[in-house]
Amino acid sequence: MPKGYQKRTRGLFDPNSEEPYRLSRSKIDLFHECPRCFYLDQRLGIPRTSFPAFSLNNAVDELLKREFDIHRAKGSAHPLMKAYKIDAVPLKDSRMEEWRDALRRGVQYHHKPTNLILRGGLDDVWVTPEGALHVVDYKATSKKDEVTIDGYWQQGYKRQVEIYQWLLRGIGEKVSDIAYFVYVNGNSEAPSFDGKLEFDVKVIPHKGDTSWIEPLVLKMNDCLRGEEVPAANPTCEYCGYREAAGKELQARVAKKRVVKKAAGSGTLGI
Repeated sequence: MPKGYQKRTRGLFDPNSEEPYRLSRSKIDLFHECPRCFYLDQRLGIPRTSFPAFSLNNAVDELLKREFDIHRAKGSAHPLMKAYKIDAVPLKDSRMEEWRDALRRGVQYHHKPTNLILRGGLDDVWVTPEGALHVVDYKATSKKDEVTIDGYWQQGYKRQVEIYQWLLRGIGEKVSDIAYFVYVNGNSEAPSFDGKLEFDVKVIPHKGDTSWIEPLVLKMNDCLRGEEVPAANPTCEYCGYREAAGKELQARVAKKRVVKKAAGSGTLGI
């Protein structure tokens, strides 16, 4: 049974500590979305509410990784890479297992100016004959329209691969500006299910721009070390909910106090 919402007390940022502080790629994106939510999470131990994992998406990711690993072992190009004329093969490197471990390891870059260890777990990496690395991310959806990376939610996907590019460059790797999304779209128009879901697979290139990340990380570090809770992003739904709920609760409490005071003075209903 769920235990309900609990404030976190461990792993919080201590501005007086000289030890490097670890932040995942998702926390960088959290700061980009809303500095207040980031501060509440990392300094005060009050994270956003969580949601269940998308198990079907995880299954698709795992199957794609296995499929590309077959070609990784052989040093050969996947048919998709040939179809899209991508001159590369899946990277065969002893660090791939570590880089894919999003929960514990991932690509880890010690950013010396801030003393932050920033990390992110990759889905895949392809390498060109010249040794340049392409960041690759697997995405799964089911929609009738053609899948693209131009929608509102897909802007976060772009930031995600750009952070991966930045992390890999930070540890000294030669990284291509071009990242790829292997986008899997479930076909919901099949005549019957028959215990099998069919997918259309598309490879979408994205030319990454990482110039925004370094300034953001410096601002994020200033935020962590500050004692003032930063302003919320006006578009943050979480902060908007907290503010609306807080105002309503305060109004209810104030109303009860007025009623109680009036009852005590004998003026209620006069």
